[in-house]
Amino acid sequence: MATTETTVLQFSHSSNTLSAKVHPLVIFNICDCYVRRPDQADRVIGTLLGSVLPDGTVDIRNSYAVPHNEFSDQVALDIDYHHNMLSSHQKVNPKEVIVGWYSTGTGVTGGSALIHEFYSREVANPIHLTVDTGFKNGEGTIKAYISVNLSLGDRQLAAQFQEIPLDLRMVEAERLGFDILKTTSIDKLPNDLEGMEASMERLLALIDDIYKYVDNVVEGHVEADNTIGRFLADTVASLPKLSPAAFDKLMNDNVQDHLLLLYLSSITRTQLSLAEKLNTAAQIL
Repeated sequence: MATTETTVLQFSHSSNTLSAKVHPLVIFNICDCYVRRPDQADRVIGTLLGSVLPDGTVDIRNSYAVPHNEFSDQVALDIDYHHNMLSSHQKVNPKEVIVGWYSTGTGVTGGSALIHEFYSREVANPIHLTVDTGFKNGEGTIKAYISVNLSLGDRQLAAQFQEIPLDLRMVEAERLGFDILKTTSIDKLPNDLEGMEASMERLLALIDDIYKYVDNVVEGHVEADNTIGRFLADTVASLPKLSPAAFDKLMNDNVQDHLLLLYLSSITRTQLSLAEKLNTAAQIL
């Protein structure tokens, strides 16, 4: 009885546990490069620098743009510029290595496979980060991909971009800047007091959400989660025990110190402006 062999179309599974973490500095740098791009360029691409953490997470900490030209089915990269920038960065921080590349836009394009192939020769299994600099509806879509090989038996047919988990962690000051960046038009940048006010409003909203969650758990509307409970207990335990009067005094003292610095800086700017005008008037006379 004759037997027939079946050829199976399959993907590689090297990326099942791979994830990435990107620092806000990288996003701000990408947006700045996009604003400064040449007039004829539709998008900006560049190199991602960072390291691989012990748990396998790719930590993206820095980036730089790479000049390129795109045609219908061809992409030309300035490889010499890329290597010179990499050498300069590693002189400052030798622990940062190439972990992938980025591009602006809403997703993967036809030329992305060609660029990814180049970075695959620079580093094994590079990350492809896409940043939507259009910020449609006030939201910036940031995604990370890796290339997964599509093979038919022993023959490799193509490569498919597969999305991986991406963690964008920010401290409060960085989140305020990112929220401003997502807004397409603003009247003016907030000052320090307005930024503090926005932070306090966000904090009050989070505390209100916690109150609602705890009340729902106590009343039996929501099933208790031990992980959230331990996190809340650790958070409450880390707070210093201050009376309302002591907290008000501490807060008022900090606000007064901040206002004093603003007043001194304003006086300094005024004195410099007067000195400049007097110097100009003396030269005219």
